[in-house]
Amino acid sequence: MGDITTALRTAQSGLLTNQQALNTVSNNVANVNTEGYSRKIVNFKSVNVGGVGAGVQISEINRRIDEGLLKSLRLETSEYHEMTAKESYYTRIQELFGAPGDNTSISHLLEEFSEAAELLAVSPDKTIEQAELVRRASDVTNKLKSMTETIQELRLQTDQFIAQGVTQINTITSRIDVLNDEIISNSTISRDVTDLKDQRDLELDKLAKLIDITYFSRSDGDVVVFTQNGRTLVDTEPPTVTHVSASSLTATSTHSEGDISPIYVGTQVAGNDITNEIRHGELKGLIDLRDSILPDLQSQLDNLAAQLRDTVNQIHNRSTPFPGMQEMTGTRVFISSSTQTITVGGSGNNDDVAILLFDSSGTQSAKTTLETIMRDTTMGDGADKGDNGPWTVDEVAARIEDWLQANGASSAAVSVNSSGKFTVALNSTTLNLTFRDETETTAGSTAEDVSIAFDSNGDGVTDETVSGFSSFLGLNDLFVDDLAENIWESNVLTSSYTTPGSSQTLTFRDTTGSLGSITVAANTSISDLATQITNGATNITAAVITDGSGSRLRISHDSGSSITVTQATGNTILTDMGIDISDVRVSTVLSVRSDILSTPSKITTGQPQWDSTKGASGEYFFSVGDDTIAQALATQLTSNLTFAQAGGLASLSQNFAQYSAAILSNNASLADVNERNIDTQRSLVESLQFKSDSIRGVNIDEEMADLLVFEQAFAAAARVITVIQNMMEALERAVS
Repeated sequence: MGDITTALRTAQSGLLTNQQALNTVSNNVANVNTEGYSRKIVNFKSVNVGGVGAGVQISEINRRIDEGLLKSLRLETSEYHEMTAKESYYTRIQELFGAPGDNTSISHLLEEFSEAAELLAVSPDKTIEQAELVRRASDVTNKLKSMTETIQELRLQTDQFIAQGVTQINTITSRIDVLNDEIISNSTISRDVTDLKDQRDLELDKLAKLIDITYFSRSDGDVVVFTQNGRTLVDTEPPTVTHVSASSLTATSTHSEGDISPIYVGTQVAGNDITNEIRHGELKGLIDLRDSILPDLQSQLDNLAAQLRDTVNQIHNRSTPFPGMQEMTGTRVFISSSTQTITVGGSGNNDDVAILLFDSSGTQSAKTTLETIMRDTTMGDGADKGDNGPWTVDEVAARIEDWLQANGASSAAVSVNSSGKFTVALNSTTLNLTFRDETETTAGSTAEDVSIAFDSNGDGVTDETVSGFSSFLGLNDLFVDDLAENIWESNVLTSSYTTPGSSQTLTFRDTTGSLGSITVAANTSISDLATQITNGATNITAAVITDGSGSRLRISHDSGSSITVTQATGNTILTDMGIDISDVRVSTVLSVRSDILSTPSKITTGQPQWDSTKGASGEYFFSVGDDTIAQALATQLTSNLTFAQAGGLASLSQNFAQYSAAILSNNASLADVNERNIDTQRSLVESLQFKSDSIRGVNIDEEMADLLVFEQAFAAAARVITVIQNMMEALERAVS
């Protein structure tokens, strides 16, 4: 009787076990098209009681997966989504900026500006040509502004998508944590957790698309997730990932300077900022766009805009519109005009600046030179200031004012205004002022830009050298930007750059005076120098800004005031690093001077000329048809200039149209490379996905074969039970 009972129980175990196996097959077939579902494999084991076989039971239900393949797939998926995150932005930039040959592209507009300058050189006195040049110049600045606005809008969008991605990461990691708990608790009581593991795998797949991950499983079934750099995303208690999206971004907004919120894992402290640690995933692509790709394009545009401004303004400042100007306001900002000095022509150089007054017909009314009035003991403070300088900016203004008042403009006013800009007001309707740089003090000397050595802190050491007196002051700029000189930057430097091999001293000043000095040890790194400046100077912040494959040192005034940065006598750190007033933001605000825009006849086309036959000993005259400046402008706009390295573009010798075309071509090339990489990576991901699906996916033929096996086993077990039941009934009848 005992053997029959054992047989019955053994058959029953076969019946129940194969019933559960049939249920697993049924579940596999039902989920053949379910995303993330892995085929479940039933594993059997025999049951022994006292060393005697007592049936069968399911030892466990496993998922048929290749964990190594899944890890590779998730890694490659992260790289793929890093690339695809950039794709739409490259496309939008190309659509908005156009190709070099498009009529609305910046390169085409610069070509039209050059052509307008050439036409003006042919007919400098024609109002149509003057208006056309101004219109084309305005088209260029408007296009630069439009491109800059687009770049910053796209950067803001990427930052907003980063914030959304961070929110998704928190949702996913929380879900993984819940699934971990469910898997552990169900495993403890021997419940099937394979479906829960499938759900967790789906969450890991989603997480891998957003950020690079690595993970491992503990013996209890718990999964711990890290970034590839080792930051914990999921463990016993998942840390919160945070990022606050910016409300607006400008050309000067950078993560390095703290203008953009970091991506924190856990407590919001600097040590938990993972922004620069993320290697792959959609977030990496968006961060690259926000912090590298789009800022690089901005850097290229600012470089173009600054070169255009400086080149055109230098030529335009060589003279004035016919027959001169009655009011001038410079663009250079002087933070201490009473101590800052200029030296004309440098030591031993005879260069001088002719100061000329003309009547409305272009006939000379009075003339002198800058050196003459600076040596005149009846002007200014009454002291002979010597040949060439150094002369304080205030003293230069005072003496020009005295001379003007003594030569027909009795109410003339010349000074450095409250904004720190050099201003001239003749307060006369009959006289017009022009400056003409010359190679000698002698009247009628050859016209040539004088060299202005500027000592920005009055310590007797030249801090900057500029060509052209009026250009130095910015008295007749065609392009203006009205930017404070509150940001200074170095050239693009390599990541391994260190300061000169000797001790260097830097001093920082604003209108309030010295903000502090620092002593820089030999071979200091850029990042260490930035830290030293920030800690050692009041109201000054320095940061290392990524630019292309290199970096720039950026020095900013915390309150936005204009500053000067100077080095000690004999030091070379400024020149070695190329530290100067930054060009960042120029393309954002560059415009044609408002009075020229409204009155194109104020464009400068000619220059005063010398006629030795006029008067007793020769006179200057100004002709409305003179084309000297227009010709020089037309020539320079089509000549090759040296553009500094910026935004990943190497230093190039090209004209403006060619350089702007290089900007567009470089962006198109980056987009093309990204597209090719996407195609390659997509093929790799699809191949890995296919291999993974081949292993983990449900095969209907295999399930049908298993179905037959389990069905027959179930039927056999049922038959055994039927036989035993018949035997029991026969035994009962025999006994009764």
